[in-house]
Amino acid sequence: MSDRSVVFITGGAGGIGLATASRFIRDGWRAAIVDIDPLRLATAVEALGDSAFAVQCDVTKPEACHQAAAQTLSIAGRIDHVVAAAGLWTEGDIDSVTEAEFDRVMAVNVKGVFFTCQAVVKALRESRGSATLISSDAGLQANKGAAVYCASKAAVVLLAKTLALDLAADGVRVNAVCPGDVMSPMLQYQADTYGGGDTPAYLNTLLSKYPQGASARFTEPSEVAELLWFLAQSAARPITGAALSIDFGLSSGVQ
Repeated sequence: MSDRSVVFITGGAGGIGLATASRFIRDGWRAAIVDIDPLRLATAVEALGDSAFAVQCDVTKPEACHQAAAQTLSIAGRIDHVVAAAGLWTEGDIDSVTEAEFDRVMAVNVKGVFFTCQAVVKALRESRGSATLISSDAGLQANKGAAVYCASKAAVVLLAKTLALDLAADGVRVNAVCPGDVMSPMLQYQADTYGGGDTPAYLNTLLSKYPQGASARFTEPSEVAELLWFLAQSAARPITGAALSIDFGLSSGVQ
């Protein structure tokens, strides 16, 4: 087994996942970049260099999650930390939600996270490692018009807390991180898809909900990555079963 620690990142080829891989690699870790898109994977690994390797995976398929974990162990020999960052957004009133859309969101945001955890848990027990599951401010408070997304991200928070209890005796920590709006491809997709043809107005409406007023801005992926990096370190050993907000106070309460 290699003496270099290994982070396993789903959704690793873009946004928070890519920034997180870069942060871990900067401090000497190897990174398994786990993503469904082969082109994005190739681009990400080329940008990250020799410390990163590509693992193609559709997290909605449990067998694919297990194959991704096995491939990572075959290449790197260990898994020390997991970041479950694969996710997608949807919004709309309950009247307009189709079964297909509901199933698609739950498959990525809940099923994919659950079976990612199942696939890596044996390796984490062996390394006495940790996992961070990416939820959202929408997993802690309601977002009007986003019932399906909120339900999916709330499930991630309780999954993290439950796994933290289940795995504590094995020396494995599990936390949820709950970002607000992050300046990422997912946010761009969200605004382009649901902005009614006026992407800037959609983004400005999101910013208007922040307590910073005129100085409000979106969180950068690198800022989320810094928190994810810390949670994998020995200094974070007391932190497990937490749901940590990183949202400029967005989820603190109604203004």
